[in-house]
Amino acid sequence: MSITFKASRREQQGSSASRRLRRAGQLPGIIYGGGKQATPIVMDHNDLFHLLKKETFHSSLLTAEVDEIKETVVLRDTQWHPYKRQALHIDFQRVDAEQTLHIKVPLHFINGEISPAVKLGGCIIAHVMTELDIKCLPKDLPEYIDVDLTSLETGQSLHVSHLKLPEGVELAQHTDTDPVVVSAQQSRLDAAAETAAEDTDSAA
Repeated sequence: MSITFKASRREQQGSSASRRLRRAGQLPGIIYGGGKQATPIVMDHNDLFHLLKKETFHSSLLTAEVDEIKETVVLRDTQWHPYKRQALHIDFQRVDAEQTLHIKVPLHFINGEISPAVKLGGCIIAHVMTELDIKCLPKDLPEYIDVDLTSLETGQSLHVSHLKLPEGVELAQHTDTDPVVVSAQQSRLDAAAETAAEDTDSAA
């Protein structure tokens, strides 16, 4: 999915200038990296606010059109107002087609409703992780990674090592651990009913 957003070079910098821009409905930001000097930019807040609602905006290659000059970037950070629905500042990093990209992508959980854990065991699926830290070349960047729950049984968990990664994509883990991605947990009511049934059987 290709997403393009428009921006202009930001001449005035500093906290006072940024506050003035925000009051005028503008969003200050910056584009950095790629062996080039950082470029302060300004964008329309409403346009970017709607883009920030899209999951793909956070894990896709983006085209920044800065004063009609296009650059390929990825979103790196967004600062938000503590209680208003307002973005305060946004950071983008330039992308080099030949350089490995380190980024987090969302996980999409599929087939949970047909898994034995849900269909037969009445379990609740607990999503321990909702995104995955990966490494890949820009051309191999997936918008998301599927987590197939078809075979998940009651009491089982799926770990990172169980995920099927797209070609060209590697994990970017910083430890040797194998964290849990999702687990099938019995609901408290079902667990209580099962315990009560066991107690009745024992008493009989």
